[in-house]
Amino acid sequence: MPISRIRKKKDGTPANRSAAQKQGGEKRTPTKLDMVGGRRWVAPLMLALFVLGLCWIVVFYITQGDLPVKALGNWNIVVGFGFIAGGFVVSTQWK
Repeated sequence: MPISRIRKKKDGTPANRSAAQKQGGEKRTPTKLDMVGGRRWVAPLMLALFVLGLCWIVVFYITQGDLPVKALGNWNIVVGFGFIAGGFVVSTQWK
């Protein structure tokens, strides 16, 4: 099998320069993103909502519908799953 020729650039410049850089325009400087701080509340709140929803449903079943809120009846299950769904919504903010 024949070996292909290696192509060399004549002027030594990179192949994919932007038009602004070719014309001597301004150069882009990389910016550093602050990924460390800011969203420390997300994980604890997410876990708290998961645990609260689970505990709400477990207490409802253990007490045979007397607790947490007797007036809600079987809607207590919906409330528990609502807390769990809220945990999933909060989890979308986690980076």
